[in-house]
Amino acid sequence: MGQVRTDDFDRFVAARWSALLHLARLLTGGDRHRAEDLLQEALVKLWFAWPKVSGQAPEAYVRKILARAAARSARRRWWGEHPVDQLPEPPEAGDAIATVDERTRLEAMLALLPARQRAAVVLRYYQDLPERHVAEALGCPVGTARSLTARGVARLRHLLAEAVEPAVPVE
Repeated sequence: MGQVRTDDFDRFVAARWSALLHLARLLTGGDRHRAEDLLQEALVKLWFAWPKVSGQAPEAYVRKILARAAARSARRRWWGEHPVDQLPEPPEAGDAIATVDERTRLEAMLALLPARQRAAVVLRYYQDLPERHVAEALGCPVGTARSLTARGVARLRHLLAEAVEPAVPVE
């Protein structure tokens, strides 16, 4: 029985690791290290609940844990500095790079949203969850989840519009 539990859990983690890490990264505002910590915490909680949730919806359970843990961790006042070994090279022109730049810009703007709005937007549009599942993951009524999502999207639009540099006319 114990080996079957371990094998099922290992298969689930192997199959869903990258998607769950991406979700955690979005929920933490792009901080990969915090995302990894958050996902590890969620997977530990999943391990203990695995006998109850393995036959139902383990991914929904992990999403709920991630969303709530991200909201809790966002309340901390200071996460410290993030030193790097060397400065990144400026990107060269190209379609793939432009796509990555746009994604990075969007993730940076997501990081500026309040934690619950960010979680609602990420769960609704990145994870493509129905409003009911977003509400369950956030532990709030559907109307609140809808409101958080709408406010988050409106704030993102405003932030993205501010960030776009106006075109300078050529004379």
